[in-house]
Amino acid sequence: MKKETNRGPRHAPFQVWDLPTRLFHWLLVALVASSFATGKLGGNWMLYHERCGEVILALLLFRVVWGFIGSTPSRFRTFLAGPAAVFRYALTLFQRDADHYLSHNPLGGWSVAAMLLVMFVQAGTGLFANDDIATNGPLYKWVSKAASDRLTSIHHLNHDIIIVLVAVHVAAVLFHLIYKRENLITPMITGRKSWKGSPKADMTQAPLWKAALAAVAAAGVVYALVR
Repeated sequence: MKKETNRGPRHAPFQVWDLPTRLFHWLLVALVASSFATGKLGGNWMLYHERCGEVILALLLFRVVWGFIGSTPSRFRTFLAGPAAVFRYALTLFQRDADHYLSHNPLGGWSVAAMLLVMFVQAGTGLFANDDIATNGPLYKWVSKAASDRLTSIHHLNHDIIIVLVAVHVAAVLFHLIYKRENLITPMITGRKSWKGSPKADMTQAPLWKAALAAVAAAGVVYALVR
Protein backbone atom coordinates (compact mmCIF):
# COMPACT_ATOMS: atom_id res chain seq x y z
CA MET A 1 0.00 0.00 0.00
CA LYS A 2 1.44 3.38 -1.03
CA LYS A 3 0.93 6.25 1.39
CA GLU A 4 -0.58 9.40 -0.06
CA THR A 5 -0.02 12.93 1.23
CA ASN A 6 -2.76 15.48 0.65
CA ARG A 7 -0.33 18.36 0.24
CA GLY A 8 0.80 20.65 -2.56
CA PRO A 9 -1.06 22.80 -5.09
CA ARG A 10 -4.77 22.05 -5.45
CA HIS A 11 -5.86 20.11 -8.52
CA ALA A 12 -9.27 19.10 -9.79
CA PRO A 13 -10.84 16.23 -7.84
CA PHE A 14 -9.53 12.78 -8.79
CA GLN A 15 -11.76 9.88 -9.78
CA VAL A 16 -11.23 7.32 -7.01
CA TRP A 17 -14.29 5.11 -6.54
CA ASP A 18 -15.67 3.63 -9.73
CA LEU A 19 -19.38 3.18 -10.42
CA PRO A 20 -19.45 -0.58 -9.60
CA THR A 21 -17.86 0.00 -6.19
CA ARG A 22 -20.28 2.82 -5.38
CA LEU A 23 -23.29 0.80 -6.51
CA PHE A 24 -22.09 -2.16 -4.44
CA HIS A 25 -21.74 0.02 -1.35
CA TRP A 26 -25.17 1.65 -1.50
CA LEU A 27 -27.01 -1.47 -2.64
CA LEU A 28 -25.45 -3.35 0.28
CA VAL A 29 -26.57 -0.62 2.68
CA ALA A 30 -30.14 -0.79 1.36
CA LEU A 31 -30.31 -4.57 1.30
CA VAL A 32 -28.83 -5.02 4.78
CA ALA A 33 -31.36 -2.52 6.17
CA SER A 34 -34.17 -4.34 4.33
CA SER A 35 -32.92 -7.70 5.55
CA PHE A 36 -32.87 -6.52 9.16
CA ALA A 37 -36.35 -5.04 8.88
CA THR A 38 -37.96 -8.07 7.20
CA GLY A 39 -36.25 -10.42 9.66
CA LYS A 40 -37.74 -8.50 12.59
CA LEU A 41 -41.20 -8.43 11.00
CA GLY A 42 -41.16 -12.20 10.41
CA GLY A 43 -44.17 -14.03 9.02
CA ASN A 44 -44.72 -13.56 5.31
CA TRP A 45 -41.90 -11.02 5.29
CA MET A 46 -39.41 -13.86 5.68
CA LEU A 47 -39.68 -14.59 1.94
CA TYR A 48 -38.31 -11.09 1.26
CA HIS A 49 -35.73 -11.63 4.01
CA GLU A 50 -34.47 -14.69 2.12
CA ARG A 51 -34.39 -12.84 -1.19
CA CYS A 52 -32.42 -10.00 0.38
CA GLY A 53 -29.91 -12.51 1.72
CA GLU A 54 -29.49 -14.11 -1.69
CA VAL A 55 -28.89 -10.77 -3.41
CA ILE A 56 -26.46 -9.78 -0.64
CA LEU A 57 -24.52 -13.00 -1.23
CA ALA A 58 -24.33 -12.22 -4.96
CA LEU A 59 -23.13 -8.70 -4.17
CA LEU A 60 -20.44 -10.05 -1.84
CA LEU A 61 -19.21 -12.52 -4.46
CA PHE A 62 -19.06 -9.66 -6.96
CA ARG A 63 -17.05 -7.52 -4.53
CA VAL A 64 -14.51 -10.27 -3.95
CA VAL A 65 -13.99 -10.66 -7.69
CA TRP A 66 -13.87 -6.88 -8.13
CA GLY A 67 -11.24 -6.73 -5.41
CA PHE A 68 -8.89 -8.53 -7.80
CA ILE A 69 -9.90 -7.30 -11.27
CA GLY A 70 -11.52 -3.93 -10.55
CA SER A 71 -10.20 -0.39 -10.59
CA THR A 72 -6.95 0.08 -8.70
CA PRO A 73 -8.43 1.95 -5.68
CA SER A 74 -10.98 -0.87 -5.21
CA ARG A 75 -8.46 -3.72 -5.27
CA PHE A 76 -7.56 -5.43 -2.01
CA ARG A 77 -3.84 -5.06 -2.64
CA THR A 78 -4.33 -1.29 -2.74
CA PHE A 79 -5.91 -0.83 0.68
CA LEU A 80 -5.09 -3.90 2.79
CA ALA A 81 -1.95 -2.79 4.62
CA GLY A 82 0.44 -4.80 6.76
CA PRO A 83 0.50 -4.70 10.59
CA ALA A 84 3.30 -2.11 10.72
CA ALA A 85 1.40 0.33 8.47
CA VAL A 86 -1.78 -0.16 10.49
CA PHE A 87 0.12 0.51 13.73
CA ARG A 88 1.78 3.63 12.34
CA TYR A 89 -1.56 4.96 11.14
CA ALA A 90 -3.20 4.21 14.51
CA LEU A 91 -0.58 6.38 16.21
CA THR A 92 -1.65 9.36 14.07
CA LEU A 93 -5.38 8.73 14.31
CA PHE A 94 -6.10 11.82 16.41
CA GLN A 95 -3.77 14.13 14.48
CA ARG A 96 -5.77 16.47 12.27
CA ASP A 97 -2.84 17.09 9.95
CA ALA A 98 -1.93 13.43 9.46
CA ASP A 99 -1.55 12.10 5.92
CA HIS A 100 -4.77 11.20 4.12
CA TYR A 101 -5.30 8.36 1.67
CA LEU A 102 -6.98 8.40 -1.71
CA SER A 103 -8.25 4.86 -1.18
CA HIS A 104 -9.11 3.45 2.27
CA ASN A 105 -6.68 4.23 5.07
CA PRO A 106 -4.96 1.22 6.75
CA LEU A 107 -7.59 0.88 9.50
CA GLY A 108 -10.45 1.54 7.11
CA GLY A 109 -9.18 -1.09 4.69
CA TRP A 110 -9.28 -3.81 7.31
CA SER A 111 -12.67 -2.63 8.54
CA VAL A 112 -13.95 -3.19 4.99
CA ALA A 113 -12.48 -6.71 5.05
CA ALA A 114 -14.09 -7.39 8.44
CA MET A 115 -17.45 -6.16 7.17
CA LEU A 116 -17.26 -8.38 4.08
CA LEU A 117 -16.36 -11.37 6.27
CA VAL A 118 -19.28 -10.98 8.69
CA MET A 119 -21.67 -10.37 5.80
CA PHE A 120 -20.47 -13.58 4.18
CA VAL A 121 -21.03 -15.43 7.46
CA GLN A 122 -24.53 -13.98 7.73
CA ALA A 123 -25.54 -14.78 4.17
CA GLY A 124 -23.89 -18.21 4.27
CA THR A 125 -25.46 -19.35 7.54
CA GLY A 126 -28.82 -18.03 6.37
CA LEU A 127 -28.81 -20.55 3.55
CA PHE A 128 -29.04 -23.35 6.14
CA ALA A 129 -31.00 -21.62 8.91
CA ASN A 130 -34.49 -22.41 10.20
CA ASP A 131 -36.97 -20.74 12.54
CA ASP A 132 -38.64 -23.93 13.80
CA ILE A 133 -41.95 -22.71 12.38
CA ALA A 134 -42.33 -22.34 8.63
CA THR A 135 -39.17 -20.82 7.22
CA ASN A 136 -36.08 -22.77 6.20
CA GLY A 137 -33.06 -21.63 4.24
CA PRO A 138 -32.80 -22.85 0.63
CA LEU A 139 -30.03 -25.33 1.58
CA TYR A 140 -31.66 -26.50 4.83
CA LYS A 141 -32.33 -29.98 3.46
CA TRP A 142 -28.62 -30.58 2.82
CA VAL A 143 -27.69 -30.60 6.52
CA SER A 144 -29.04 -32.24 9.65
CA LYS A 145 -31.49 -30.45 11.94
CA ALA A 146 -28.77 -30.19 14.60
CA ALA A 147 -26.35 -28.62 12.12
CA SER A 148 -29.04 -26.22 10.94
CA ASP A 149 -29.76 -25.21 14.54
CA ARG A 150 -26.07 -24.48 15.15
CA LEU A 151 -25.86 -22.41 11.98
CA THR A 152 -29.06 -20.58 12.97
CA SER A 153 -27.47 -19.70 16.32
CA ILE A 154 -24.41 -18.32 14.50
CA HIS A 155 -26.77 -16.39 12.20
CA HIS A 156 -28.42 -14.74 15.20
CA LEU A 157 -25.13 -14.02 17.00
CA ASN A 158 -23.55 -12.62 13.84
CA HIS A 159 -26.54 -10.30 13.49
CA ASP A 160 -25.37 -8.51 16.65
CA ILE A 161 -21.76 -8.39 15.41
CA ILE A 162 -22.95 -6.70 12.20
CA ILE A 163 -24.80 -4.08 14.23
CA VAL A 164 -21.61 -3.33 16.19
CA LEU A 165 -19.47 -3.09 13.03
CA VAL A 166 -22.01 -0.87 11.28
CA ALA A 167 -22.10 1.41 14.33
CA VAL A 168 -18.29 1.58 14.38
CA HIS A 169 -18.26 2.29 10.63
CA VAL A 170 -20.75 5.15 10.94
CA ALA A 171 -18.87 6.55 13.95
CA ALA A 172 -15.59 6.43 12.02
CA VAL A 173 -17.11 8.27 9.06
CA LEU A 174 -18.47 10.98 11.37
CA PHE A 175 -15.14 11.15 13.22
CA HIS A 176 -13.31 11.82 9.96
CA LEU A 177 -15.93 14.34 8.85
CA ILE A 178 -16.17 16.33 12.09
CA TYR A 179 -12.78 15.92 13.76
CA LYS A 180 -10.35 15.25 10.91
CA ARG A 181 -12.26 17.40 8.40
CA GLU A 182 -12.13 14.66 5.79
CA ASN A 183 -15.36 13.97 3.90
CA LEU A 184 -15.61 10.25 3.12
CA ILE A 185 -19.30 10.31 2.19
CA THR A 186 -19.31 12.51 -0.91
CA PRO A 187 -16.59 10.50 -2.73
CA MET A 188 -18.67 7.34 -2.25
CA ILE A 189 -21.54 9.14 -3.99
CA THR A 190 -19.73 11.01 -6.76
CA GLY A 191 -16.62 8.83 -6.99
CA ARG A 192 -14.38 11.91 -6.91
CA LYS A 193 -12.13 13.05 -4.10
CA SER A 194 -10.56 16.49 -3.64
CA TRP A 195 -6.80 16.30 -3.49
CA LYS A 196 -3.74 18.53 -3.36
CA GLY A 197 -0.80 17.58 -5.53
CA SER A 198 -0.68 14.49 -7.72
CA PRO A 199 -1.51 11.00 -6.47
CA LYS A 200 1.47 8.68 -6.12
CA ALA A 201 -0.68 5.57 -6.34
CA ASP A 202 -2.14 4.22 -9.59
CA MET A 203 -5.75 5.39 -10.04
CA THR A 204 -6.52 3.30 -13.14
CA GLN A 205 -10.25 2.71 -13.63
CA ALA A 206 -11.42 -0.70 -14.87
CA PRO A 207 -13.88 -0.86 -17.80
CA LEU A 208 -17.54 -1.35 -16.93
CA TRP A 209 -17.82 -4.50 -19.05
CA LYS A 210 -15.60 -6.26 -16.52
CA ALA A 211 -18.00 -5.29 -13.75
CA ALA A 212 -20.97 -6.49 -15.81
CA LEU A 213 -19.37 -9.89 -16.39
CA ALA A 214 -18.44 -10.22 -12.71
CA ALA A 215 -21.98 -9.28 -11.65
CA VAL A 216 -23.59 -11.77 -14.03
CA ALA A 217 -21.21 -14.51 -12.89
CA ALA A 218 -21.89 -13.79 -9.21
CA ALA A 219 -25.65 -13.75 -9.75
CA GLY A 220 -25.43 -16.99 -11.73
CA VAL A 221 -23.50 -18.75 -8.97
CA VAL A 222 -26.03 -17.75 -6.31
CA TYR A 223 -29.01 -18.62 -8.52
CA ALA A 224 -27.57 -22.08 -9.21
CA LEU A 225 -26.81 -22.54 -5.51
CA VAL A 226 -30.23 -21.70 -4.13
CA ARG A 227 -32.39 -23.05 -6.95
